[in-house]
Amino acid sequence: MTFRRAGLALSGALAVVVASGCGRESSCESRSCGTAVVVTSAEADALFPPLSTSDVGVGLGDLIFAKLADVGPSLNTVGDSGFVPVLARAWRFEDSLTLSLTLRPEARWHDGAPVSAEDVAFTFDVYRDSLVNSPTRPRLAELTSVTARDPHTVVIRFRRAYPEAFFDAVYHVRILPRHLLDSIPRDRLASHPFGRSPVGSGPYRFVRWKTGEFVELAADSSFFLGRPGIRRLIWRFAGDPFTAVTQLVAGDADIMHALGGPENVRRVASAAQVRLVEYPLTAYGFVAFNLRDPRAPDRPHPLFADRELRRALSMAVDRGVLVRAVLGEYGRVPVGPVSRALWISSDDVEQIPFDTGAARRALAELGWRDSNGDGVVDRAGRPLAFDLLVPSTSSVRHGAALILQEQLRRVGVAVTLREQEFNVFMSRAAAGRFDAYFGMWAQDPSPASILETWTAAGLGHSNFGSYASPAFDSLVHAAVRAPDPAAARERWRAALSQINADAPGLWLLAPTGVAGVHRRFDNVSIRPDQWTADLWTWRVAPASR
Repeated sequence: MTFRRAGLALSGALAVVVASGCGRESSCESRSCGTAVVVTSAEADALFPPLSTSDVGVGLGDLIFAKLADVGPSLNTVGDSGFVPVLARAWRFEDSLTLSLTLRPEARWHDGAPVSAEDVAFTFDVYRDSLVNSPTRPRLAELTSVTARDPHTVVIRFRRAYPEAFFDAVYHVRILPRHLLDSIPRDRLASHPFGRSPVGSGPYRFVRWKTGEFVELAADSSFFLGRPGIRRLIWRFAGDPFTAVTQLVAGDADIMHALGGPENVRRVASAAQVRLVEYPLTAYGFVAFNLRDPRAPDRPHPLFADRELRRALSMAVDRGVLVRAVLGEYGRVPVGPVSRALWISSDDVEQIPFDTGAARRALAELGWRDSNGDGVVDRAGRPLAFDLLVPSTSSVRHGAALILQEQLRRVGVAVTLREQEFNVFMSRAAAGRFDAYFGMWAQDPSPASILETWTAAGLGHSNFGSYASPAFDSLVHAAVRAPDPAAARERWRAALSQINADAPGLWLLAPTGVAGVHRRFDNVSIRPDQWTADLWTWRVAPASR
């Protein structure tokens, strides 16, 4: 599961050399030759898959690196039905705890070296290494070993048999080149230059990264699954959503995968050369409370360690009004820390209801009263005030934060918005330097991604708010280990009801994905969990060549 968020100008024109259909060299202004410019409002965090958490970093990583296999269009995660072979051309369960996979002998790294089973074993060792500290580690906890039986056969053994064993073995891990990384100390991999100039085995080769401006990829014409349909990809970092949309509408960019709110959708709909593509989105937006003191993390937060205060704040928020204001028809209220696109999302999950009167009474019962008439409740001389960290690259979250600020003001709570550039925002969130932060998680197809973000297994990783509840953790583990979907659904309902009751955050937005794509592209498909998954199969329409 990744923190891949919406938000995502070049100072001056971007000149790119590409091969035109007639064999001449031309700039990226003549893109009919097969170059696509993707515009985002935030930059990638890294291109080292075990540690990439941003939307852009993960999206680029999925084009540069390959998995063993991937989910198919149905997004099934139970058993191995519907999975698509990638580096592994075949697999079988030798017994309930042993999976063997046969690699494609034609698979090559972008430097020409063959992809081997030793690469796979090395990769899993990196992902599971505590020195690397990958946020994916909790999802690999049930794997006991990954070994190379021979150069093209990988054997994975599990601690126990469970429905999503195959999914866990293939979905979360992008295979790494052992011959380039095995001499690097594990605690230095995060800062190694490889993350700025990666070598993978996926459909696109890394070309260059100009910080603050763009990343350039070139199609690998020898890619083992076939030549990509778009020859060159430019990821352009616009700096803010308005500028990104402006570039798309003006024809200076071809693709923007997350347009944001209705206003941006209307702007893009007015551009004759762009079509709107709607798709289910496995993402949800939330405000997480920090349960630890950001100034002294070994101590509880002076406000948010109080469960009853968090519940009172939750009662003060009209999420329906907020969603309609910032997303219009392109969003719904989540039922918990889960996307509306996931199968466990159900309206019968217990939630804290919106009730400003009850919120005021709850605050008063906790001793929070406006003793000096300034409109902010206080207790023992301390006002009920906190900072909310918001990424400046997300117009949706900015608009939602303003509404949230006003709704909480009505019950006497003072919220100060602290807007930060996306990578600074991410750095502060990951370090726990916040009172509350406005996040948006893009989940993978399995609800087990909650392990990384809201359980004790995610502490020190993606559980930035430090919520730790043995009751919730127990319910999540029971749901993950359920023998069938019916039993799992009931256990997930109980788990979501439990975390809602604890209120470690406010679950605010469940958006529908809306992309803007230039009409000259054919075969456009967008997978709900990762929009770049099928990008390499897009084609330039014949009339545009």
